[in-house]
Amino acid sequence: MNPASTSSTTGRAPHRRRSVNRVPFVAYAALGVMVFLSVFPLYWMFVVSTTDSATATSLPPHVLPGGNFLYLANLVFDTVPFVQALVNSLIVSTAIGVGQAVLCALAGFAFAKLHFPGRNTLFLIVVLTMTVPAQLAVIPQYLIMSELGWVDTLQALIVPGLVSAFGIFWMRQHMSSIIDDDLLHAARVDGATTWQIFWRIAFPLVRPAAFVLGLFGFVNAWNDFLWPFIVMKSPERYTVQIAIKALQNSRDIDLGLAMSGSFLATLPLLVLFVFVGRRLVQGIMEGAFKG
Repeated sequence: MNPASTSSTTGRAPHRRRSVNRVPFVAYAALGVMVFLSVFPLYWMFVVSTTDSATATSLPPHVLPGGNFLYLANLVFDTVPFVQALVNSLIVSTAIGVGQAVLCALAGFAFAKLHFPGRNTLFLIVVLTMTVPAQLAVIPQYLIMSELGWVDTLQALIVPGLVSAFGIFWMRQHMSSIIDDDLLHAARVDGATTWQIFWRIAFPLVRPAAFVLGLFGFVNAWNDFLWPFIVMKSPERYTVQIAIKALQNSRDIDLGLAMSGSFLATLPLLVLFVFVGRRLVQGIMEGAFKG
């Protein structure tokens, strides 16, 4: 072997290793910045929830938590029926999450695997509804709730959110890509009904996607403010977001009190993500690689 070539090869190898090692460092640095930007607002909310308004607006800002969190948390529960608001939000969000997981899967199965007149046209109409701003539906939706006598009831929050156009589109795409038509045909030959095919064959196969959809529905319902603010009148039927709004005085805003309520409202979502975060990522990645 030529010594010159050997020396040149060995001379280039460290340079190659350095260039390869530089990529993970840049990636980790970018991820670190993104994590910091994502987590810092939540941390700042906790810092403010442990102090008062004067400390929250001081310059330079305080970045260490104070010692008033328990006091402000007790004040939140004394000012508004916050426990009842948490229960109401839990009921509404759970019902919407489960409803979207099942009903959107059922509609997605119909659009993906059943053949009926106008199927493509109806699906196109469903997709086009996603282009309409949600605010445009507030007035007709309120009129419908008023006619049904559901104003200031939890039904007015649950029923309109049980199905979403995005959820139908999401589940239809998963049904089309994951479920084989030959499998459904074999089940039908064995005498299975359409409902049995859906519940025993199709739905278990797309359960991870349905779980992700239900979790998204739960979080969106928990964080929803506009529609509950319009339709809810009684304090005992407030959701958690309306209870946070009730903490604010019409003349001034106690930032410490408001941030304490916001942090208490965010805490259940953080606990939920700790337990289901891995399943959420798995469900999203399964949808990304299949089809």
